Amino acid sequence: MAAASEHEHLRPSVRVVDTVLVHPSSATSAEETSLPLTFYDVFWLRTPPVQRVFFYRLDAGADVDVILSSLRDSLSQAVGVFFPLAGRLRLAPGTTNRYELHYRPGDAVAFTVAESDDDFDSLAADEPRAVSRLVPLAPPLPEGGAVLALQVTTLNERRCLALGVTLHHAACDGAGITLFRRTWAAFCAGAKPPPEPVIDRTIISDPNGLYDFVCPKDEEVNKSLKILPVDEHLLFGTFVLSRAHLQRVKDLVAASHHGSLRCSSLVATLGLVWSCHQRATNKPGGSGKSKTCLAFPVDHRSRLSPPVPDTYLGNCIGGAIAIASRADLAAAGGLFTACAAMAAAVEEATRELQVLGACDLWRERVVEAAGMSVLSVAGSPRFGMYGLDFGFGRPAKMDIVSVARIGGAVAVEGSRAGDGGVEVGLALPPDGMDAFRRCFDEAITGLDMDVGAQ
Repeated sequence: MAAASEHEHLRPSVRVVDTVLVHPSSATSAEETSLPLTFYDVFWLRTPPVQRVFFYRLDAGADVDVILSSLRDSLSQAVGVFFPLAGRLRLAPGTTNRYELHYRPGDAVAFTVAESDDDFDSLAADEPRAVSRLVPLAPPLPEGGAVLALQVTTLNERRCLALGVTLHHAACDGAGITLFRRTWAAFCAGAKPPPEPVIDRTIISDPNGLYDFVCPKDEEVNKSLKILPVDEHLLFGTFVLSRAHLQRVKDLVAASHHGSLRCSSLVATLGLVWSCHQRATNKPGGSGKSKTCLAFPVDHRSRLSPPVPDTYLGNCIGGAIAIASRADLAAAGGLFTACAAMAAAVEEATRELQVLGACDLWRERVVEAAGMSVLSVAGSPRFGMYGLDFGFGRPAKMDIVSVARIGGAVAVEGSRAGDGGVEVGLALPPDGMDAFRRCFDEAITGLDMDVGAQ
């Protein structure tokens, strides 16, 4: 914790050097286009933008000016393919609650170049560091309903870069923006780009009328397009679970349930994190009967009938809501309680897609969870963000810093070691971070002892 406090006193600065508007280069973006938001999309209208920061170390002798120029030029190519991301969110003319992503010729994406006197190695570390140092590395969204903004910040006398990507979630989900980043990186590196996105949103049907449930006509959502402030006292830390640790959790959970519980790597990860988070934030004297929930995304693309293409540019994720008592999560068997609740939530969320009355079931779950404290999850290990190479190497670190803007949230990503492990990022006050780290370290020590005994 000392390192975080020392840098907090230094107050490193980020200075904007230049901001340019990057226009789509492709002729396919020439026509005015309006994409109506689906019920999957409007769910995210009220949420703060998603902000990721990728940290890159450059080779000795790398020409930063050439790199910046290549990033800007290739961004124009990528935005040409993903031209809706240069558009704006707006209320469809003549409607009261029908929103759309509207692109017209001349729309562009803001690309900012900045420089910072902060220390790269400290920023890109796992150790808790002040959120106030990370947030300036990702740009705000321009006013007027913009959905995408990008920033490259040079560090350590231009020997390192931080690439910040800010996205309004109503434009697309993690799979969609991952496809965009991979396309941009391929153009920049001179590699073959991935398949082009499917932009047609009419492939998402809404027979149950979920749109009006998610976005009632009498609700004002324009305020949601403004970014929320961050508590400067928060710390952001990264915690790593190796493949061996995850396998040990799976084995323990399977043994405790006689093999009847399906425990995936994600369930194992979030089960351990959820139980540690509850132990770290559990307040003495609280009601042991009170419940809390973990909300995590489930990709619906392959689960819908007919299936939605993997390359669909939009939102196609539902929410699984795991519910458990605070006391059980904080108890000695909290890991098993958490994993069992999560596995049940995944099965329930999947089953609801296949049965009549799913809309009513989903509404009931949302209403039930509304009065509880919620720990939400961002990101996914399957996105493979540590493979994002623009031609100057893979990232040394990646953080979803926007979880700091949400009270009670964690971010997950596949381990940079590429060994099947998972990284978890979260923001907490200093005392809460200390408590979480103690709980996490105790859990890892226990898993290591179990693995060593085998």
